[in-house]
Amino acid sequence: MEIISLIKEQIDDALKNIGITNLSEEYVVEIPPQDELGDFSSNISFILAKKLKKNPKIISQELSKELTKSSFFEKVENVNGFLNFFLSPNVYQRICSHIVSHPRNYGKIDIGKGKIIQFEFASVNPTGPLTVAHGRQAVMGDVIGNIYEQTGHIVQKEMYLNDAGRQIKLLARSLWVRYNELLGSHYEIPEDGYVGEYLIETAKIVLNKYGNSFKDKWNEEIENIFMEEAVEDMLNKMLHTLKRLDINFDVVFSEKLLFKNNIVDITLGQLKSKGYIYEKDGAIWFKVSDLIDENDKVLIRSNDKIPTYFCDDIAYHYYKYLRGFDQVIDIFGSDHHGHIPRMMASIKALGLPDDFLKIVLHQFVNIKKDGELVRMSTRKGEFYTLDELIDNVGKDAVRYFFAMVDPDTTLNFDVDLAIKKSNENPVYYVQYAHARICSIFKEAEKRGIKYERFLGLNDLNKNEEKMLLRELALFPNSLKNACLQFKPNLLTQYLEKVSSRFHHFYNSLSVLNAESYELMQARLNLCEATKIVLSRGLSILGVNAPESM
Repeated sequence: MEIISLIKEQIDDALKNIGITNLSEEYVVEIPPQDELGDFSSNISFILAKKLKKNPKIISQELSKELTKSSFFEKVENVNGFLNFFLSPNVYQRICSHIVSHPRNYGKIDIGKGKIIQFEFASVNPTGPLTVAHGRQAVMGDVIGNIYEQTGHIVQKEMYLNDAGRQIKLLARSLWVRYNELLGSHYEIPEDGYVGEYLIETAKIVLNKYGNSFKDKWNEEIENIFMEEAVEDMLNKMLHTLKRLDINFDVVFSEKLLFKNNIVDITLGQLKSKGYIYEKDGAIWFKVSDLIDENDKVLIRSNDKIPTYFCDDIAYHYYKYLRGFDQVIDIFGSDHHGHIPRMMASIKALGLPDDFLKIVLHQFVNIKKDGELVRMSTRKGEFYTLDELIDNVGKDAVRYFFAMVDPDTTLNFDVDLAIKKSNENPVYYVQYAHARICSIFKEAEKRGIKYERFLGLNDLNKNEEKMLLRELALFPNSLKNACLQFKPNLLTQYLEKVSSRFHHFYNSLSVLNAESYELMQARLNLCEATKIVLSRGLSILGVNAPESM
């Protein structure tokens, strides 16, 4: 039951009744800026004015007369060409009944039609502990994936592991230096290597496993051992950190598989057959310039014949297509902005559907503590780890705070705010609304009051009740918008509005001391519907819905 779609159905019927069909432009149904202006409003008359060459106020007058005939509306007002709708109380009562009847499924909509979607996020070079920047991306990907599952998609979540190439060689050498330090030998960490002390713990694992076998020794075989040990330990630690946030992947895809399964060669063959690669100066190039206004790019280097990162990425995405996904959605940091046109060009060159790949970017994260931003540098080993953040504020605050800011905006994560037990803290505010409802039902039980589903719903006619019901009715729309816009913050904003409406309702009207038994039961049903929506929303965010606080 999607309330805005139901209102649009009423409008479309009214349009037919006054002889208007084939409206090509999309009109808007939304909540007006003030409650007294109605439950919803629409700009339909302004859209029609261009087509009909008529004053929107006249069109609104005609439409309002027609719409008032429907039992769906209590009244419809024409205000300077805008249509303002006041829904009939029975519409809200039906919504409440519907929510209470569908506690596990309310809000689900089927815009995906069973499409198989792969989400790739938190893909990293396994060269150190996960930072808060990784955390934002991981939570964002996990939540959007959850939202997609609620909107009729089949979702697979995948992490791509850059476990081949120069960075892993630098990591291995840096680990070897730390290993030798433990044995009393001192070497320089290579330029662009990894100086963080976190490698000392990994070096201890290698020492316990191999003893002093590699002291002062370095060759290709030893390098391979140190690469494997470094990647295995880093991956285990990263996955453990993500598990603390209840983030689990269906697949962790190793870059090495691209070579093991000949995916790079298969992809190069496909591009060659389409006429998009050529050789020059001993290197293999991709004709990017044939597709976009950008210089051609090297796929296979001339000096060592090793594929570039770009080549591997093209091969990985072609392999995703071969694996049968209808669409793949990559979530990257904003520093990947320049990579997007090239990747979209490669999708076109391979002959894949235009909408096969969608890349969603997010801005960076700053940590704010004691009123100041914490300085960070990953290369120097100075960073605020995701584990530290979880230790300081807890899983729920980490997930909520990472989800609550628009991905297009830099996130200043206020550690002090995240641990506050007050309404200033948004996650506390929403969780408290849920806990407060639970306490109402506990108090009812103490008083010997048995909750009766659906009883007295026609008594819900106070403005505070109707405004809360209107908010609850918008849950499917909030999921739809979050899905289509790839913005989990639309869901957190929605839950905060629900919580605000509930707190206002609770502070204005008595539930258990209502004027009549039927009204008490009606308000208990409204509380139950609110609890369902808050619980469902928090669950999608991966945040607990506590029964007491």
